[in-house]
Amino acid sequence: MKLSERFDRRYQQTPTAPQTPVTVPQEPVAAPVATTDGVAGIAPVERRAAPRDGAAAQQVIETQRAAEAPATLSPALAAAKAEIHADLLRRHAAAIDITNRAGIRRLLLQLTEDHFRAKPPLRDPDITEIMVNRPEQIFVERRGRIELTNLAFEDEDSLRRVIDRIVSTIGRRVDESEPMCDARLKDGSRVNVVIPPVAIYGPCLTIRKFGREVLTPEKIVAAGGSNEAILEYLNAAVQTRLNIIVSGGTGSGKTTLLNVLSGFIPPDERIVTCEDAAELRLRQVHVISLESKPANVEGRGQITIRDLVRNSLRMRPDRIIVGEVRGGEALDMLQAMNTGHDGSMSTVHANNPRDAVTRLETLVLLAGTELPSRAIRGQISSAINIIVQTERLRGGARKIVSVAEVLGIADGEIALQELFTFHQVAVTPDGRAVGYHTASGTSSTFQPHFQSNGVELASSVFAPAPQPPMERLY
Repeated sequence: MKLSERFDRRYQQTPTAPQTPVTVPQEPVAAPVATTDGVAGIAPVERRAAPRDGAAAQQVIETQRAAEAPATLSPALAAAKAEIHADLLRRHAAAIDITNRAGIRRLLLQLTEDHFRAKPPLRDPDITEIMVNRPEQIFVERRGRIELTNLAFEDEDSLRRVIDRIVSTIGRRVDESEPMCDARLKDGSRVNVVIPPVAIYGPCLTIRKFGREVLTPEKIVAAGGSNEAILEYLNAAVQTRLNIIVSGGTGSGKTTLLNVLSGFIPPDERIVTCEDAAELRLRQVHVISLESKPANVEGRGQITIRDLVRNSLRMRPDRIIVGEVRGGEALDMLQAMNTGHDGSMSTVHANNPRDAVTRLETLVLLAGTELPSRAIRGQISSAINIIVQTERLRGGARKIVSVAEVLGIADGEIALQELFTFHQVAVTPDGRAVGYHTASGTSSTFQPHFQSNGVELASSVFAPAPQPPMERLY
């Protein structure tokens, strides 16, 4: 079978409707046989020289001609064929043995699988998440909506080969003894792998793509993720070295926003980042990126985020950026913020600013120190200045929904003051939540701090905005 015909059969983008078999009583039906590529086929019926008459004979002749005519590739498949051929020559030209047709066929199958199974979703800029539930079921998140694709792996072994190639590039492994793994691709995309016996129905692969396009404050405003007043306030906060926590749920854009906020840091400061999987892409020159490390086969050599935060204190940082606090490192981060490393930032999973404070209290207790609640709240209130809440709304849009300042402790509780919020007004017929950003009308308590550091923030930034007409909601 020709390679082009196999492309059409295996990788066509839309399934073809099954053809109704033609029943010919006077001729026996041929038994199925195996083709050279292992796909079951139908043995050709022996041609007879018996004369045929009328329209039936003409139909048989035309059918035979159509079957013998070379297949015509669509433009997309022709381009894919050219790319695979170029990839074959570039990577394997010196090792190809033209007499080993079976070996070349296996190599072409592997290259074709890599091209059609992995690359299209990774190349599509509209896709932000790729979710392989099992070899034959692949979902993607496109423009904030999850949809089932018509892509599939050949079998479980093909999916396992892809997983092994991903995790091996960063020195990780995944097998029955360690069935879960976090890894990353070369472009920074985050990868999570779960295999049996933890995954019941086969290996699961989740890829959160790292956008190749650098997100700027202007692009966030244009996309409706914030307004200019919020970003102007956050710019002033970062420049004057206030400590910021970005809070939100999974996939709400916390790390993306942290990347944008880091762009406000002056270029002459030394920054140390601590992450589980390196996702931050800071544009400054003086940046040191640290990444945690799991234990080896013998159970040794583990380096946690807490170890990284402690070590970063010895590296003379101006600012420390922790990708996410989810354990005892919260205490070390708070102590760093309270001991001369102003302007540090991190993210935390929480539903709102109040929950973010409560979660930080819980994480500090995971450090194993017997601190009373009053001491923990004192650490949080003196270390954290601003909490920015992000959320993924209906329809997939990611927005800043709240910006709150930490005022201190009042009546034994940490007091917060909300400066900006997102008012959701309606849901469009296509299921998108729309609204507008506005200030609460309360001025920032850090206005004197801004002025003493040479940053003038106009009072109009904190003026409430009226609700715009429906056509201007976002």
